Amino acid sequence: MDNHRKTLKNLIDPTIYSRYSGLLSLSNISLQLIDTDGDILLEFNPSPDFCKLICQNNETRVCSDYLSKLKPGQRDRFACGYGLTNILLPVEINGETLGYITGAQVYLPDSEYQKYLINIMAMAKDKKLEPEFIAKAIAAIKTVEENKVDVHEQLCNHIAKNISYDFSQSVHSTDKAIARLSIEKEMLEKKIIDLEAKNMSLVINPHFLFNTLNSIARIAYFEKSHTTEELIYCLSDLLRYNLKQDDELHTIGAEMDNIEKYLYIQKVRFKNRLEYEIDIADDIKHHRIPNMVIQPIVENAIIHGISTKRDAGKIKIYAEKYKDHINIYVSDNGNGFPKEVLQGLQQSQSKLGIGFRSSDSRLKRYFGEAYGLKIAKSDYSGSTVTIPIPTKPNARRS
Repeated sequence: MDNHRKTLKNLIDPTIYSRYSGLLSLSNISLQLIDTDGDILLEFNPSPDFCKLICQNNETRVCSDYLSKLKPGQRDRFACGYGLTNILLPVEINGETLGYITGAQVYLPDSEYQKYLINIMAMAKDKKLEPEFIAKAIAAIKTVEENKVDVHEQLCNHIAKNISYDFSQSVHSTDKAIARLSIEKEMLEKKIIDLEAKNMSLVINPHFLFNTLNSIARIAYFEKSHTTEELIYCLSDLLRYNLKQDDELHTIGAEMDNIEKYLYIQKVRFKNRLEYEIDIADDIKHHRIPNMVIQPIVENAIIHGISTKRDAGKIKIYAEKYKDHINIYVSDNGNGFPKEVLQGLQQSQSKLGIGFRSSDSRLKRYFGEAYGLKIAKSDYSGSTVTIPIPTKPNARRS
């Protein structure tokens, strides 16, 4: 890997998503940063399941239609072989292409008919997938008005230019971070105002909240309160993730990223009284799960397992993969659930019961009755909750 590509990859830090959160709140259409070989470095907004799980040979690498377009300086809006509109914009410095911003992956109203021309049975045979899974993935592809795609392309272009600017600063290795952040803040605010004026329908209600949080984080940065800055960015990401109201499954990897931000905030709160470990193998992270079904279990482990301990408590999240299912475990070394809490799991007045029942019912609704939550252990040495999900992509909601 040459020095420029290495520097571009190094820009993928924990705050890069938050730096563009004001713009990203304007659109839920896919948007990714890739390198010149087509490897996906960061997903700002995820691709449709059809593109990620069916068209791409690898979830971490773009499809062949994109690969054929990756030429230095290439800038394009094109339709793929299945009729989806795609955007490709270069990330450049001094005329050299370092990577690309890609996105859209949607149907326009006049091309939506092409989804009905896809030969599902032939594709199922070729990809060795269940027809029902492919049909569901095709049905979930968004159809978007062309003017909204135009606005989304402006977002992509602005983010590409800002990443190029970040890269140029790292190459020259001059400590101009404060000046850069001030310039970037002004550019983002100006662009947001412009985009809101052009298409108010894309602005969502939490937009003001996220911008306010990020403004506070910038103040913390200038005051060198770096822990506060990180906490605010984590909170902003948590709120954004929690507000996703789509009915799609999310990857286990995305769920773990969200939970790690939550645990980071709790670690600052509890200090040495809390330790945590997340151990999820890479071949498990791409599997899908309803969003926000694990987080309530982790929260309960802290409230009922860790917060009551005087000495160090530990939470561990890990997973085991079997032939037809995956078990995700959330364990703690607390004192176990109190007897009255265990009895209250089935009662509406129990707060713990509400969280458990919500996660339990959502898992069963997506995957069937065999996939509800299980309390594998609860005694004086701690508790373990098991979250099972199927490995086969044709698992469907009942």
